[in-house]
Amino acid sequence: MAVKQLNVEVAFALPHKQRIVALTVPEGTTARQAVSLADLPSLFQEVPSDTFTQAPLGIFGKAIRHPEKEALREGDRVEVYRPLQIDPKAARLERAKRQAKGQ
Repeated sequence: MAVKQLNVEVAFALPHKQRIVALTVPEGTTARQAVSLADLPSLFQEVPSDTFTQAPLGIFGKAIRHPEKEALREGDRVEVYRPLQIDPKAARLERAKRQAKGQ
């Protein structure tokens, strides 16, 4: 019996560059395996390759707790999340300080 194939996508974005890689993978492929199959390091050579092996992942905007165990379904889009450049709380504090000075 043939293994069922699934059509999925893997997405990654930088502020200046975005890519969505369409893949056909065997049923049972995990989110982390799909990211590996997408070969993102070759598309984003400016990013350390371990980013893609260790980054948090999500499916359609919902974070995955265990991407090594999360089997994909037909049509899923795996999203690779990059680290935040600044803590959101610190960013809000800095904006509030700038606004207070401008008044």
